[in-house]
Amino acid sequence: MKRFLFIAVAALMLFGCKDSGRTLPSATGSIYEMLIVMDKQQWDDELGQTVRATIGADMPCLPQIEQYFNVSQVTPQMFDNFLMPTRNILIFDVNSDRYTQVKIRYMRDVYSRPQAMCRVQAPSWEALAQQLSAEQLQTIRSWFVRQELDRQGSFYRNYKTEPTREAVQHRFGADIWIPADYILVRDNEQLVWCVNDGGSLRRDLIIWSYPYTSEEQLTPEALLQKRDEVLGQNVSGSLDGTFMGTEYKHIPPEYSVININNRWCAEIRGLWKMQGGEAMGGPFVELTRVDEINQRVVTAEVFVFAPGQKKRNALRQAEAILYTLKLPQELMLEQP
Repeated sequence: MKRFLFIAVAALMLFGCKDSGRTLPSATGSIYEMLIVMDKQQWDDELGQTVRATIGADMPCLPQIEQYFNVSQVTPQMFDNFLMPTRNILIFDVNSDRYTQVKIRYMRDVYSRPQAMCRVQAPSWEALAQQLSAEQLQTIRSWFVRQELDRQGSFYRNYKTEPTREAVQHRFGADIWIPADYILVRDNEQLVWCVNDGGSLRRDLIIWSYPYTSEEQLTPEALLQKRDEVLGQNVSGSLDGTFMGTEYKHIPPEYSVININNRWCAEIRGLWKMQGGEAMGGPFVELTRVDEINQRVVTAEVFVFAPGQKKRNALRQAEAILYTLKLPQELMLEQP
């Protein structure tokens, strides 16, 4: 069977003062909103259904249904100057005169800043339907998610809290950008814990470490066992005898391996709950990496408590903090 050629081209396009002599406007739209530019006929057929089902799929490990992105669609004719500054745009560009094969191009800050744009180019809708798989659409979705996380992390660079940052530096020899509205509540030999409980919801960040002895410590089972041990000892509820644990039965945790700074990282998403009779719970995300210099396992976790509210945006905003963590081996590379 003939194998179709599918080429993903990552391109960075910056049209700022340096290149074009004009200043880009601020991006419009809310975080985790996606504008999809596609012909109406294709949007209504099987290809469009696959795009909607993938980009707007339900996020895993949330206590209620919330999508990766809130999706809206316009035709190419409707994609005008008013819509061009939208913060996240996925464009399907089909033109037999311009393209001979399917390509995916990733771009930033084309019409506004900060903006993420992906342009899927194809010579025909038939070629696109044959070559564009759900897995490739998942890759596109993951790229947009990472753009949102990176934007949030860049914001934290300018609005970080020094007391908690200094505690992380002292305990782990690491650096992290923690927003100024996170207050340090515990700093001991085992962990650093800070909380943002302003407004109607609460976000917590906890970092802990322990000696690294073997790869067996990095399995999903071992990491979750250590999570239950550390947080069970340190995070208690308002009722005597209650402590934090992991929900395994209704929505089991999901484990995956990701790449951060070209190094291995374990990601676990799941739900936490108070053990011992207190009705409290919510989503969590934790990243675990190895401090190669000091031979320690370092886990950083955020969890959210927001009863009766949507939690996607709050969790994602907190999750962005995790990606700003730099371990000693990464800080060493930054030294002059």
